[in-house]
Formats: sequence, C-alpha cells, structure tokens
Amino acid sequence: MPAQSPHAPDEGRSRLVAIGLMCVAVICFSLLDTSAKWLGGSMDPLQVVLARYAGSMAMVLALFNPWSRPGVLRTKRPWLQAGRSLLLLGSTALNFIALQYLQLAETVSIMFATPLLVALVSGPMLGEWPGPRRLAAIAVGFIGVLVITRPGFGGMHPAALLSVIGCFCYAFYSLSTRVLSAYDSSETTMIYSGVAGTLVMLPLLPWIWTTPQTPLPWLLMLATGALGGFGHWLLILAHRLAPATVLAPFIYSQIIWMIALGYLVFGQLPDRWTFIGTAIVIASGLYLLYRERVRHVPEDAASARLD
Repeated sequence: MPAQSPHAPDEGRSRLVAIGLMCVAVICFSLLDTSAKWLGGSMDPLQVVLARYAGSMAMVLALFNPWSRPGVLRTKRPWLQAGRSLLLLGSTALNFIALQYLQLAETVSIMFATPLLVALVSGPMLGEWPGPRRLAAIAVGFIGVLVITRPGFGGMHPAALLSVIGCFCYAFYSLSTRVLSAYDSSETTMIYSGVAGTLVMLPLLPWIWTTPQTPLPWLLMLATGALGGFGHWLLILAHRLAPATVLAPFIYSQIIWMIALGYLVFGQLPDRWTFIGTAIVIASGLYLLYRERVRHVPEDAASARLD
C-alpha cells in the first residue's frame, strides 16, 4: 500500500473549502440574475447593468486600492485588460436584456455551453487543440443548445439569440482571463473589470435612468453590485485552493438554484425541452472535464494522445 503524503489531509481540506466557496459563488450569481430579471420589469436593463458594475467597482476598490495595495492598478497588458472587460460587459448586458423575456433556467442553460466554446477556440487562440473525442463532446453539447433554443420551431423567444451571443462573449472573456493571469494579479483584473464597465455605461445614464419609487428596487440595485463582486472574489479564492477540474462540475449546480428561484419569484418552470437540452449540455461539459483530467495524468499518456 503506498504511503500517504503528510500533506494529503490539508490538501483534502483545502479542496472541500474551495468547493464550498464555489457553491456559495454560484448562489450569488443565481441571486444576481434573479434580481436583474425582477428589476428589468420596471426599468431599463442597462440601468441594472450600470448598478451592477458601479456597486461591484465600489466594493472592489474598498478592498483593493492603490493606498492599501500599491501598484494594484499597474497592468502589463492594458489593451487585453480593456478587451476582457468589454467582453464581460457585453456578456452581462446581453444576459440582462435576455432575462426580460426568458426564464432564469433558460438563460443559464445556454450559458453552460461556455466551456464547450472555450475548448473549441482554445486551439487557434492558445494552441490547445481538442482531439476527436473532445470535438465529439463539443458537437453533442451544441446539439443540446439547439434543443434548448429550438431555432425555427417557435419554441423559445428570439431573445435566446442574445444569450447565445453573450455565451460567445463570455467564452472569449474566459480565455483572455487565462492569458492575463500570467501577467496581472487577480485583484488588478477585478478592478479593471468594474471600472471599465462603469465608465462605459455612465454616458448612457441620462437615457436609461428611471428613479425607483420604493426602497426595494434601490436595495436590489445595490445587491446586484455586491453579489457580482462578492461572487467573483469567491471564485478567485476557490481557484487558489483547488484546481479548475475539481471545481468546474459544481458550476452546474446553478441550474438547481435558477429553477428554484424562477419558480419561487416568478412562478416559472422550464419545459421538458429545456430540461433535456440542459442535461445534454451538462453531460458534454462533464465529459470534457473528464478528458482534461485524463490528459494530465502521466501514466495515461497513450490515452491522452488519442484525445
């Protein structure tokens, strides 16, 4: 029997903590989307986007600023930071607009295709070319997205296209985040995300602003910023404690929260096609994670070459 590493208990504990952080982050993002959908019924969704970024920027700058962390605003890749921030802003705006017309479960099911897109475009962008098995999983995953959206069959509102475009934005955002991690700290990247989103949205304020008439919308607008900033910070902490292949499967737990919140807050339940398509997309994503883990096991090098 092989001797157990003295660090094994600590590593196992760290992974459990990381999984807990990931699950709480997922809850934050579910509450964020729920708040955005509710607010979108009484105000321009772009106003909600502005509230989300302004609140997140205030929170992040309170934690990480040039006074408490000198040099935190210094970036080695300013143009990549700007492009990444705009991709995240685009994904958020498209998602919030789509939420006016789609159920919570429908939008998140489409966004679950992000890992498939990342795997597909990692080849030309990062030189990480997927093999035949992963290409087959990607193809099956996209079939799942087609089952959810059912283009041409009148099964879903055309706003689903906005979610699909937002999914592409988020995939390229994820890839640019991976590239930036080699140059800038997570804190620097978080600051630029909030600042860029706020600065881009502020000029639109006179055309999109509707003054809330009751305290609840004000509270929810503040909550969107806090939930977004806190959720992303939990993601950072989780990835510092455990590898992405351990954490990624727990992202899919978001569908449970989105279905529950959609029913409790809006009285909506997804149809059977959404359930079927979501199951296909999640299964494809989990298979990609499995293949990624297999490819990084040295003794399974022969199998990795077939991937």
